[in-house]
Amino acid sequence: MSEQSFILIGLDDNRQQYFPPQVEELIRNGHLFSGGARHREIIKEHLPEGAVWIPITVPLDPVFRAYATHREPIIVFASGDPLFFGFAVTIQKRLPDASIRLYPAFNSLQTLAHRLVMRYDDMRTVSLTGRPWHEFDRALIERSPKIGVLTDREHTPATIAARMLAYGYDRYSLYLGEHLGNREKERIRHLTLQEATQATFEHPNNLLLVANSPLPPRPFGIPDEEFAHLDGRSRMITKAPIRLVTLSQLNLGACNSFWDVGFCTGSVSIEAKLQFPHLSVTAFEIRPEGEKLMNDNSRRFGTPGIETYIGDFLAADLSRYPRPDAVFIGGHGGKLNEIILRLSEVLLPGGVIVLNAVQPESKALFEAGVSAAGFRQLPGMQLAIDTYNPIEILKAVSPIIET
Repeated sequence: MSEQSFILIGLDDNRQQYFPPQVEELIRNGHLFSGGARHREIIKEHLPEGAVWIPITVPLDPVFRAYATHREPIIVFASGDPLFFGFAVTIQKRLPDASIRLYPAFNSLQTLAHRLVMRYDDMRTVSLTGRPWHEFDRALIERSPKIGVLTDREHTPATIAARMLAYGYDRYSLYLGEHLGNREKERIRHLTLQEATQATFEHPNNLLLVANSPLPPRPFGIPDEEFAHLDGRSRMITKAPIRLVTLSQLNLGACNSFWDVGFCTGSVSIEAKLQFPHLSVTAFEIRPEGEKLMNDNSRRFGTPGIETYIGDFLAADLSRYPRPDAVFIGGHGGKLNEIILRLSEVLLPGGVIVLNAVQPESKALFEAGVSAAGFRQLPGMQLAIDTYNPIEILKAVSPIIET
């Protein structure tokens, strides 16, 4: 079977597209075309008589099944540069052997920067088009001074601005481009984040976020007294020095997914997200008060994106969350063995579990639990702070599956 062949042509929102002679000839002699509904509206006057159109809609499986029934080259119209979070990347992932010829336009963030006469070689780009908040949250936590954002109908300029303000990222100005390239509808606006939360927008749009004053550094080792505490009980928190040593034992720089079981104030989850913004962080707490504590503290310290589960960990549907390669057990309610055995079902090979034990009983339960689960216990360490009882940091690793 011969490889499939695609010709990708980038468009802006202009209803009077200009194409170089080579591209005009490809379209004129083409038969099989594809693209989204907006692309067809833009390009319809250029299509030859008898053109066959394969609409690109979500989900994409039927689209690629339709492609597979054709051996002739398929001319695909896409927005901007199809290699910039675009359809060319999708084709490469699904059909790695496909032949691709590319005729890109400027991507929309380039076009917006051009309109503003703003350099963009220092811009961090994030796509929220059909994607979760994770990479946008990471850009904020890492204090990126200039962020280009591709939006969709859910992640709008208003919801983006509201999220930034909720987590304290208020030192940005917002530059918005709507219908870029459309001579009748194009509009460029400069808004404050507060103004953006109240404004209305036309689609398609994108935006540039530019810091309008120096961004504060990320804290490292948040003072305990700065957290909101459970019923004012300031001792119910993993103390800052212990917290940082615990995170070092979890080796989070090499991880993708971190679980915090029994998060209480959320201090470990929040510190982990601040120091390792690439992480997916999932936090579990049985006490209903934990929901407000995590909500308040994550906003106080600018850590969006921590997913929380309130309820009994042993009753949770763990399949809903990314499997962890590191777990901290901050509370166990006397069910440590059961929790470790449950974690053994989901912890990735070579994954790490850490527990901070104050009482000898907790240490004995941990040792028995990891042994029953087939984990390898590593040497621990003991720390003491001021007048608090010494804490032993215990660590175990799940077996690595031989292939």
